[in-house]
Amino acid sequence: MSDTTSPFTLSASARRWLTYLMAGLFLMSTIPATLEAAGEGKTEILPAQKPVPAAVVIEATGSEAALRHQLRAKNAVTELAANASGTRFSLAPTGSFGFIPPQALAMALVTQSPDLVMERIQPAGNAYEIHKLADGSGMVVGFVSHDALPQLAPILRPRTVRITLYSNPSDKAPHIVAVPLVKLSSDMMPVWLDRKNPNSPVKLEMDLLGTANRKSGPVQQ
Repeated sequence: MSDTTSPFTLSASARRWLTYLMAGLFLMSTIPATLEAAGEGKTEILPAQKPVPAAVVIEATGSEAALRHQLRAKNAVTELAANASGTRFSLAPTGSFGFIPPQALAMALVTQSPDLVMERIQPAGNAYEIHKLADGSGMVVGFVSHDALPQLAPILRPRTVRITLYSNPSDKAPHIVAVPLVKLSSDMMPVWLDRKNPNSPVKLEMDLLGTANRKSGPVQQ
């Protein structure tokens, strides 16, 4: 029997080195994909912070019902469904509006925990209207004097301004506005214009923070 080795037969040592070579080539082929995946993890772009909505001002005057209708149309909100009444702002559907008693609104602004409970129907004639916009932002609706409009109308406010927001219109406060809930704070409780009438319109003094000052707001969907 001949000891001649076929030219296609590899020794054990050669086969071992060939195995190492193939394994090395395989590992090298996976490195770019691994690095790419790692790079993707490091460069992941987080969602941008949602911009705070600008105050909405209706400069026209008219009946309370007409002004509310106009502002709701501008903010694209509709009445809360019957089964959503009494729900917290964070759970309320977007594109809807509800109401909150003035005392509850004041406490939310004082404590800076404004996950408000929204009612479908006004619990009182002096309840404040709350809008939850399509992007989940909250807006407080009220009425202001003509002198307050220049402070609210600009999209950019370099500094905090003090405003008085009335629950209902009057000769003193004929203009309806919606101001961003996340930018409001207060150290006051509401004042009844007619202390003998619990349904009397109220006024609530509050700070509307400048657009340069960002702060956390209610949990939103």
